[in-house]
Amino acid sequence: MLQFDIITIFPKIFDSYFGESIIKRARKNKLIKINVHNLRIWAADKHKKVDDKPYGGGAGMVLKTEPLAKAMGSILKISGPSGHLAKRDKTKVLLFSAAGTQFTQKMAGDWAKKINRVVMIAGHYEGVDERIKKIIRDSGFPIQEISIGPYVLTGGELPAMIVADAISRHIKGVLGKEESLEEKRFGIGVPVYTRPNIFIWKNKKYAVPKVLLSGNHQKIAEWRVKHKK
Repeated sequence: MLQFDIITIFPKIFDSYFGESIIKRARKNKLIKINVHNLRIWAADKHKKVDDKPYGGGAGMVLKTEPLAKAMGSILKISGPSGHLAKRDKTKVLLFSAAGTQFTQKMAGDWAKKINRVVMIAGHYEGVDERIKKIIRDSGFPIQEISIGPYVLTGGELPAMIVADAISRHIKGVLGKEESLEEKRFGIGVPVYTRPNIFIWKNKKYAVPKVLLSGNHQKIAEWRVKHKK
């Protein structure tokens, strides 16, 4: 079972998406496990403050090192610089950043096969204190900064959902049939149609390509390869 751990200051954001449809069923069937951790649990003061103004000035707030370090220490069972969690090579720590490596379909597929646990830091505001990266690396866990696209978001919560979803669908049994994976069929971007075969809208007919109604599987396969975007 692949486990996801997500560190966030907005844990309720995840309730709806992870509690519906395919991901809900995968969790129920124990194919994946998703733990959402509220960073404020590890805040030191009574107000549960986890952010502060950036040194050197500037707008916005930065997530502090101390609660993040405590959170990672608790989740990964780190004890000092050496740590003691087994199978570090099976654990991947991700930090979302617009400047990070572009997340791809191949990465999702590879991680689903090679990784047992994915820990994601969902930053917010102006990001996280840079020192947390070194703390995690010094504990023996490589941390990778990734981006889900060439744009900037207000936080890492949406990227965390996207990464968890993209990886999960590669786990056997999550989609029900392995053939449901686009890349196991004809690749991503093949046009699809369903009933009715002729749809009339404002006196104009919109028809399904005849080859898809022919029953000739070889010709259908050729058509799908040809029309892949």
